[in-house]
Amino acid sequence: MLRAGVLPDHYTLPIVLKAVCQTFSTRLGKQVHSIGIKLGLQSNEYCESGFIGLYCKAGEFGSARKVFDENPDPKLGSWNAVISGFSQAGLARDAMGVFVEMRRHGVAPDGVTMVSLMSACGSIGDLDLALQLHKCVFQAKDMEKADILMPNSLIDMYGKCGRMDLAYRVFATMEERNVSSWTSMIVGYAMHGHVKEALECFLFMREAGVKPNYVTFVGVLSACVHGGTVQDGRYYFDMMKNVYGITPQLQHYGCMVDLLGRAGLLDEARKMVEEMPMKPNSIVWGCLMGACEKYGDVDMAEWVAKHLQELEPWSDGSYVVLSNIYANKGTWKEVERIRAIMKERKFAKVPGYSLTTKSD
Repeated sequence: MLRAGVLPDHYTLPIVLKAVCQTFSTRLGKQVHSIGIKLGLQSNEYCESGFIGLYCKAGEFGSARKVFDENPDPKLGSWNAVISGFSQAGLARDAMGVFVEMRRHGVAPDGVTMVSLMSACGSIGDLDLALQLHKCVFQAKDMEKADILMPNSLIDMYGKCGRMDLAYRVFATMEERNVSSWTSMIVGYAMHGHVKEALECFLFMREAGVKPNYVTFVGVLSACVHGGTVQDGRYYFDMMKNVYGITPQLQHYGCMVDLLGRAGLLDEARKMVEEMPMKPNSIVWGCLMGACEKYGDVDMAEWVAKHLQELEPWSDGSYVVLSNIYANKGTWKEVERIRAIMKERKFAKVPGYSLTTKSD
């Protein structure tokens, strides 16, 4: 298009920026930004939000904020782009700060704003903030046009804040529920150890004719881990593969290894790890290591520790657990050997500490 001498406009650039974001080509994105500046499109609402989104996805939050601050009168789309970018990057407090700034400028939020903010709130588990955001939902513009994403976000937020009673109240008022609605409830119940409720919710979901996805089964298997129900875990793991044709991901295998390990079925857990189609991560190995410590299995602990040390040579975790297992077995020479290795590699166990939560 450029070679043909046709210049882009404020319709062209946002589309190009979406393509750039999908390919994670930051360098190309900066070139597109330069073209936008040359053509005087940098302050166009749609172009500006595209530039902000590009820099946020690239992790260049200073650049994103600079683009935003250069516009003396940013529109709602630009505010949303900053809030969404910070929220998706895990910068929840920064996202909230931008929202407060936005309200001070007299800009009213819409559904997109609230969904991003609720995601941010859920990540930090702030219930007081969640209740305030719920009130803002009713004040947001175009709420009558909001789709199912809004109540789903509320359910997810309350679930992460530990208030499944409030999540259920939102869920119960929904006229239409999709797989995300059900999954948010199941994952929320599982996260907080409500095993019976999680599995019942999954049953009702299937009875409603809603097909679960791979995230749903992460919640279901997590509930089985909390409940220690090995038979249920095996049943749902097989159901996921054989009934719904969902290929198990690392999270599903991690749940099964944790479930089997906690139940003392270490050989079966090891077989699960060895037969995984992908390489286990430190979380999977850590679950198995914890089971070895619980049941005092020295041989398997040494096998797991070897893999953990290869995966995370800088971490002291496997050495500490292995030392504890040797100590519990009374093999003090091995304890001394492990401590000597830790001293030689300058590992130091991080002291335990407690976190306090502000009430104000």
